[in-house]
Amino acid sequence: MIMKQLGATGPRVSALGLGCMGLSGAYGPSDDTRAIAVIHAALDRGVTLLDTADAYGVGHNEELLGKALRDRRSRAFVATKLGTLRDAQNRLIGLSGKPAYVATACDASLRRLGTETIDLLYLHRVDPATPIEDTVGAMARLVESGKVRYLGLSEAYHSVRRAHAVHPITALQSEYSIGTRDVEAEVLPLCRELGIGFVAYGALGRGLLTGAVQTPADLAAVDLRHGSPRFAPENLARNAERVAGLGPIAHDRGITVAQLALAWVATRGADIVALAGMKRIEHLERNLAATELVLTSAELARIDAAMPAGALAGDRYPALMMPSLGQ
Repeated sequence: MIMKQLGATGPRVSALGLGCMGLSGAYGPSDDTRAIAVIHAALDRGVTLLDTADAYGVGHNEELLGKALRDRRSRAFVATKLGTLRDAQNRLIGLSGKPAYVATACDASLRRLGTETIDLLYLHRVDPATPIEDTVGAMARLVESGKVRYLGLSEAYHSVRRAHAVHPITALQSEYSIGTRDVEAEVLPLCRELGIGFVAYGALGRGLLTGAVQTPADLAAVDLRHGSPRFAPENLARNAERVAGLGPIAHDRGITVAQLALAWVATRGADIVALAGMKRIEHLERNLAATELVLTSAELARIDAAMPAGALAGDRYPALMMPSLGQ
């Protein structure tokens, strides 16, 4: 497994991490036994970075990861997030970066994960009602107490410099893929200026870049993507056509479109770590093979022609969630 360093002074983690959200029913039915088998297989194949959040499955995902790591904790680098509030039906009801909430939420995550220390704790979304200095100050106290090793931010931009001045931010996580390149203009340069590592979630476009989703009927009845503008009927047909344009490039290389998408993220820089959700061991094995691929300049040019920046139709989140991005 190729390893990469998170930030200028951060830890080394696997170049491809396992995004665990989909193991708790976000994208259709899930099965804990099979999910744990996938986590174990990932560890056995050299994956160290396991990414979760207290909001995934309303705590279930952290509990699942805790069970999977019961006798394997030393082999994993566990990243989790706090700051988004959801109801029992997993609907977003607000954000919180209040210091008291940060302390309580961290303790709850530690219990669910069954661990004494979280390797990387992210603020899931910046709370505009709480100064970022107060939130990161509370997170820094968790580092001082030994409950957390490193701090991160998710989907942040305007608050990053202020947060980093309070306590070093090791990683910033944001969506980044062939189809979502918003971070290239400002976020990535800022991370590189400050020595902050970048974690690219959604490297497979929530499954869109696998080519497996052509119509809404390809999604399970209960699937978060039904609420995503990019998967809405009026946009999905156009987006699927764009993804189909990547097919000949992958075919000529003898790989899948998903492997092409992951290899593309790997070309973006040695400081970028990718996350991919994988619910099956066969998907895990195919995706890990992509970490060894090196795309040529000609292949990269063909990718840009087939899917230039901004080509996908629809926002990447529902309208209610878009204001929380880039705070």
